[in-house]
Amino acid sequence: MASEAPAKVTLADIARLAGVGVGTASRALSNAKNVAPETRARVLRVAQAHDYVVSPEASRLAKGNTGRVALVVPHLSRWFFGSVVEGLDSVLHGADLDVLLYQVGDADDRRDFFERLPARRKVDAVVVVGFQVEDLERQRLETMGVHIVAAGGQSAAYPAVHIDDHAASRQAVDHLLHLGHARVAMIEAIDPDQPHLESTRSPAYYEALEEAGIPADPSLVVSGPWGGEHGAASMGRLLGTRNPPTAVFAHSDEVALGALRTLRRAGLAPGRDISVVGIDDHPAAELCDLTTVRQRPGEQGVIAGRLLLGLLEGIEAPRTSTTVPTELVVRGSTAPPRRR
Repeated sequence: MASEAPAKVTLADIARLAGVGVGTASRALSNAKNVAPETRARVLRVAQAHDYVVSPEASRLAKGNTGRVALVVPHLSRWFFGSVVEGLDSVLHGADLDVLLYQVGDADDRRDFFERLPARRKVDAVVVVGFQVEDLERQRLETMGVHIVAAGGQSAAYPAVHIDDHAASRQAVDHLLHLGHARVAMIEAIDPDQPHLESTRSPAYYEALEEAGIPADPSLVVSGPWGGEHGAASMGRLLGTRNPPTAVFAHSDEVALGALRTLRRAGLAPGRDISVVGIDDHPAAELCDLTTVRQRPGEQGVIAGRLLLGLLEGIEAPRTSTTVPTELVVRGSTAPPRRR
């Protein structure tokens, strides 16, 4: 009489009933390559007959990894970060990897995260979105065998995916100059979590003006914290100058949308009276007829996710950062300057 498996079947039971060793049964169930097809089929038949389900946690531990990835973002409510996360998750979830989401609000939070993570060894990799990892933090993670990939807005010593912020800014400012504007203002957005934006987008503005032979006017540059309210207040300041600009370059669509609100409340028509251009192609940009330089954060997330899967599979990542192209999207908020 054939022996019967106990009510709670274990891997050892499956191996015994299939007539193989525990290691062979484990490899067969995890679809490892070094198992004969007939042996694999026999083990799978026994497992199916006894409703045996492989424990994902046990399988991962047997392979020496956790099957988890840490996704670290400074903001959750902003469109850009949410889109990157969505793109990443679509790739990692499809590869049967669990994503642990961490929101780190400032530099102290980030430092604490990178100090604690290696000791806990909860993940196999870390994806950082929109902020820079310090060299000592990177070295510590690499020593522990934890891979790092960046998505959005930075160049780094580890695989990174981003747009060329300088080139995107030139697309925006050059568009205004080509339309014939000579008094072009800039609304800077200063974000401590993304200092690269100010350091790349602002120089592009000055560079474009210089190449066009237009002297930079300090009264046409307004700086402030990130967001639409800053854009609205800054546009008010620009309108209050003795000689207001005919066009405005905003560091982001969120800032630009605030500027549009101020123009409309002042009885001015964007494009007809003052042109405004942003960067991002935020979902609200099309609704508000905002000219912008489109980037695709979801695509950046997908590419970063694929790079990460390659690292986990032992594939060497590109030595240079991956730059995702941007494109100018012309809508109603920009037009040639009116004669005054």
